[in-house]
This record gives sequence, C-alpha cells and structure tokens, in this order.
Amino acid sequence: MLPRSILCRLLPAVAAVLMFACPHVVRADAAGSKPNIIFIMADDLGYGDLGCYGQELIKTPRLDEMAAEGMKFRQFYAGSTVCAPSRSVLMTGQQMGHTHVRGNSAGELQALRDQDVTVAEVLKKADYSTALCGKWGLGDDLDGARSGWPNRQGFDFFYGYLNQVHAHNYYPRFLWRNYSKEPLRNEVVDFGRGGGGFMGGYATKRIDYSHDLIAEEALDYIRKQKDGPFFLYLALTIPHANNEGTRGTGHGQEVPDYGIYAGKDWSEQDKGQAAMITRMDKDVGRILDLLEQLEIDEKTVVMFTSDNGPHNEGGHNPERFNPSGPLRGMKRDLYEGGIRVPFIVWWPGTTPAGTVSDHVGYFGDLMATAAELAGVEPPKDIDSISFVPEITGHSDRQAKHDYLYWEFYERGSAQAVVRGKWKAVRVPMKTGPIELYDLSADLGEANDVADEHPDVVKAMAKIMDEAHEPKEGWEARGRPSQRKSPPGHGKAPF
Repeated sequence: MLPRSILCRLLPAVAAVLMFACPHVVRADAAGSKPNIIFIMADDLGYGDLGCYGQELIKTPRLDEMAAEGMKFRQFYAGSTVCAPSRSVLMTGQQMGHTHVRGNSAGELQALRDQDVTVAEVLKKADYSTALCGKWGLGDDLDGARSGWPNRQGFDFFYGYLNQVHAHNYYPRFLWRNYSKEPLRNEVVDFGRGGGGFMGGYATKRIDYSHDLIAEEALDYIRKQKDGPFFLYLALTIPHANNEGTRGTGHGQEVPDYGIYAGKDWSEQDKGQAAMITRMDKDVGRILDLLEQLEIDEKTVVMFTSDNGPHNEGGHNPERFNPSGPLRGMKRDLYEGGIRVPFIVWWPGTTPAGTVSDHVGYFGDLMATAAELAGVEPPKDIDSISFVPEITGHSDRQAKHDYLYWEFYERGSAQAVVRGKWKAVRVPMKTGPIELYDLSADLGEANDVADEHPDVVKAMAKIMDEAHEPKEGWEARGRPSQRKSPPGHGKAPF
C-alpha cells in the first residue's frame, strides 16, 4: 500500500480523471464516500479580522494555516448584515427577498416554520448525522411551542443558545441540550427583554464560559461520529459583544483571560476583543488537529466564515484593529464591510492548497453545495449554486450567479445588489436613490458613479424590484436613512 503522503498527492489527479469521465457524478461519488461537512461560523467577525485577510495586531495562526492549506475566498458574502436573517439564508438557501426570517425580531417572525427546509434536513435524506453546537437564532421556546427548534429542523443534536439575545451573555445561567435546559454555575443580572425567552443579562459570578463548553461539545461530537457521514454546524458566538454587559459595565467583550494581550497598552475592551478572536482561532485548530488524529481529515470538508461584518458594540475601539480591512462599513451596513466575510475551505487531498479564489458566492450556496457533496437533490425553491467545482479544483466548470441580493429593514431599510463588477445600494429600499460602485476599481465604495452609468442603475433597480417578495411582518423601521459609513481604503490586503 502506498504511503499516506503519496496518496494525498495522487488524490486530486485521480479525482480529476473521474470527474472528466463522469461529469455529472457528484464529488462524493468520485471520492468513494460521502464527506463529512463541518461549517464553522464566527459571530460579527470582520473581513479584516484574520491574519490571512490582512490583520496585523490580532493573532490567528491556525486560521492562517487553514487558509494556506486550503482555499481562501476573496468575494464571499454573508446572507445578511445582521445575525438572524443571515442564518436563515444559510439554512434555507434562499436569499433575503425570499427567506422567512428577514431581521432580528421576536416571536414567530424569528422562527423557521415547519415548511422551511434546512441544510440539515436535506442531509438527513443522505443518512447524515447532524448537529448544531452554538447559536441557533431561528427559533425559541415560545410558550412551550418550540417554534423553529433546531431538533425540529433536521438536527439530531443541539447544544447551545436558542435566541440571539440569550447568546449575548458568555456566562449564562444555562445552555440548551436538545429540549432541556442544562444549568450552569454562573450568577446573572437580568435585563428584561420581552417575552419569548429573550433574556439578556451579564454575569456577576463567572465560572462556566459558554464558548469553551460549545467547543468541547463539538469536539466530542466529532469523536462520536468519526465513522460518518456527519454534518456539524458550529455556530460560535465569538467575537459578538454582550450588549447588555456593555450597558451594565461598559465592557461587552467577555473572555476568561486576555492571554497574549494581557500586557498590551490597550483598553480592557480592546484586549478582550483580540483575546476572543485568538481563543476562537485556537479551537478551530483543535478541530483540525482532531480530524487528523482520527484520520478522517481527507474525508471531511471544513468551512469557516462569519455571519456578517464586524460590530462596534462591546466598548472596544474598532479603529485599532481595522476589522473591515479595505472595505467600507460594518455590521448593519449593506456596503461591503457589512456583508463581505472571510471564507476558508479546508479539505486535505481534495481542495488545492494555498489557493485564492475570486468566485463570487454567498451563504445561500451551502444548500446546493451540501446536497451535491451528499449526492441528494436540494429543494426546488432556492437561490443556491453549488461551489463544489471551485473547491475541488475545477473552477472552469463553476457556475456563477447572475446577481446576489440583500435587503435590510432597520435604519429605515436598504437594498443592495452585486452583479459582475457592479455594486448598487438603495437607501431606503424601493424608493431611495441608487448608489453605484465599480468594485473592480473601487473596492472601498468611495466613488458613486451612478450618474455616469444610467443603464446599469436602471438594470439594478429592476433586479431589486424583482428579487424582493413582500412578506407580512417585515417592514422598514427606524430612522429613514442608513448610517453613513466612511469609505474603505479600497486596496485588497493580499
């Protein structure tokens, strides 16, 4: 038998022969088995927060290594610019004008319905074991109705937070284990936040750090399911701020210790922000190490990303770290800094190492990608294109989106479209003037060229009107203008 190192080098060539011979056979069949799928998502991590995307102050050696050993995408987008709708796009494969959950809200509007088909449900058809560890944000314990509960949306196992406000607190009273509350040893000051279990607060006695518990559960799940195939959705809460903690103490970047940043001449909040990201980086590395130790790394495709752009809610100074990198805007903007996110794919022996991809994709594409990897059909009513050709070294066969679309209901509302080199932003949605940017020459969206390209503006307006399907309960709210974000630097860091 050939040594493992030689087999690793031969696998891509063998796969290529099989793919050319049988172009309609999914990648899973070429590999001889259905690959495990691990989707790791950080919370409010900016495009420029990782070393491999240009960060210089915050250390992320394991994610940098993951990018060097895999594929780094330069133009990959979140489903939305805030938490819940981004996750709805990810799980349903439907863009913002079609998916059910379109904003951070409460009650039934915040919960997926039984008729909403998730990635986990599709993978169950292919006999995958499925697990969610971390933050769900698409359902709650609503008067015992368990609306949108992950265990009712295709997940065999769930450990973590149901709603996003509870998930603000890194030292909560409890976490959910499937349908049961698992008590923790922390003591919490509550901030009342309405019904539906939306409990905000911060701890006065800190013992059990939720991120560490979630990471351990994920590692344990991988060990138990090593014979596969499995789908692990690891929805981390780092580096999201505890907003209630910020209001209560002025410090929302909760972390057990500041690690390598303890001696820095920075504010406590800045140390916390950096320490959270580096702590997350270490745990991503532990997952990759475990896959290698179990000798299932070549059978497992790992994806890493963030749910939207960086926040400014924990009391830290974003200017210190430049979390959006070359991009304009942050979380709650539909400029690139609010929706373009880091995206890394690691699949030893299959994904070409050290590759930088310019394929334009977004969260909704996970649905078609997972279905192709598993060898099953995805739902019909989706806005999803598989990126399996791209991550398996066949970019010449990679299908492309005609356009990508977003809408946002806070701050008076906004819409955005990316089509080729063009980016359009309309504030407020439906009626506002359209800004137009040439991303190929103006990555920082500093120069509005709408007046120079009226035909492009007209085409973008038509897309915005067609891509939006009205949904009861989702209407513009807040001030009738989007926060004005300073233009980005416009120069890519790699």
